[in-house]
Parts: sequence; C-alpha cells; structure tokens
Amino acid sequence: MNIIYLVFGDELSNHLQANFSILSMLTQEKVINSINVVTDQPNFYNHLADYIKTFEIDHKTLVEWKGPYDFFWRVKIKAVELLTRTYKNENLLYLDSDTFLFGNLNQIKDKLNEGFSFMHLSEGKLAQLGSKEEKRLWRQTCDKSFGPVKITETHCMWNAGVIGIPGSKSAELIKATLDICDAMLEQKVTRRLIEQFSFSLALSEFSNLIPADQQIGHYWGNKRQWNNFITNFFLTSYLSNTPLHKQIDFMKSVDYTKFPVIVR
Repeated sequence: MNIIYLVFGDELSNHLQANFSILSMLTQEKVINSINVVTDQPNFYNHLADYIKTFEIDHKTLVEWKGPYDFFWRVKIKAVELLTRTYKNENLLYLDSDTFLFGNLNQIKDKLNEGFSFMHLSEGKLAQLGSKEEKRLWRQTCDKSFGPVKITETHCMWNAGVIGIPGSKSAELIKATLDICDAMLEQKVTRRLIEQFSFSLALSEFSNLIPADQQIGHYWGNKRQWNNFITNFFLTSYLSNTPLHKQIDFMKSVDYTKFPVIVR
C-alpha cells in the first residue's frame, strides 16, 4: 500500500499537519510500501528522507493540473493520478494533511487487496443533505449525466479526507473521477464540492466503497485545537532535540480522544 499526501503553499500549519500524520502512519510502518508527498515545499520534509519520497511540483504544474477551467481542487485528482502511474496496479491511500492513524492499518490493506475502495465516511445522500452548498449541488446535478455517471437520489456525498484506491482498478477509478469532475466544470456546476463528489461518484459506481473512519481520524472540523497540539508537539521535539524514532514512539501513546475532530 502506497500512501499519498498533497501539501503545497506557504501555510506552515498545513505542513505541520502532514508531518504529524506521517509520523502516525510510521507507527505501523510494516504495513506500508511507501509514503509519498507531492509538494512545492520539499525542504519541509527533508528530516523524513529515510522514510518518504517527495514529488516536487512547481507553479507551472499546478496551473496545468487545474485544467482549462482553472479549478483549484482538480489538483487533488491529478496528484492521485500521478501516483497511479508511478505505482501501476498497486494499492493507493490518499490522505489529507489533517488526518491521523489510530486504528489497524492492516484492515484497510486487506480490503484494498480484495478490491474494495475507501473514503473517510459517508455524509449521506446528496438529495437529503441540508447545507446551502449541498442543496445547490443537488439542484444542479440531479437526473443529469456527468462523464460515465447519471446522478440519482441514491448517490451519496462522501468525505474525501481519505481516499483508498485498489490497485486492480486504480487507472479506471481515477479516470472516471477526472471525467466526472471535468464534465461538471464544463456544465458550470458550482465548484464548491465538485472534486469531493466526483470521487464519491466514481468510487461508489465502479467499486465497492466503504468507510475508513474506524482506522483514520480527520479533524477538519476542529483544526484550531489540533493545530495547537501539533505545534506544541513539534516545538517540544525541536527544543529537546528528540530523535525521529522517539517521536514515532511517542505517537504510539497519543490519546487521540483528547480533542474532538468536529466542533459544531
């Protein structure tokens, strides 16, 4: 299983989050074939050089990945596509930077080997979701076809903080995701949730999609507390000159229930 992160820009908190997430993954290093960071700031990952591979991308590449409709989050799909070509027919696990491993990674590995796909969790049927963005997206897409999929009331929106793609279908699934995304952009669907819904549709239509929330935490809804905790962890490690292997050992004892992942 090959893990992927996409982290770019000058916002240090995003890179701190990714470093923290990587350390949590390294607590179960034997399950992982590789950890890959697609970034425009490779220097922020030099200290992890013995454990990870970096794929440096420049501004020109980011512009190309945004595509003809200049959609920012199309970059996420293209980064996963890059790794499907690098690791042909191998299992991939994409992670947002604001994630951490707390469960058994072997459970994800085994299901990927069986051909299942993963996203973090199902947020519910799009037709029944209540936010303004979700209602608008449903109005704009219901009963319409985008790429290989026609949207119906049964289709769910899944959280895209985790995306697991089985190697047996990696090329097929990423192509379907990109085709759906580009078709929505062409038909001028409001951009707010397009890449998330594109992954949700492609993986649910063309594979058996299951949640990863029992193995991986995603604190998108409480970044303030988690960022404070992570910053303090790395500052303490730096000031006390804690070697990397001891930082990884510390991750094994972290109480991940200390802070909620969502604050309403």
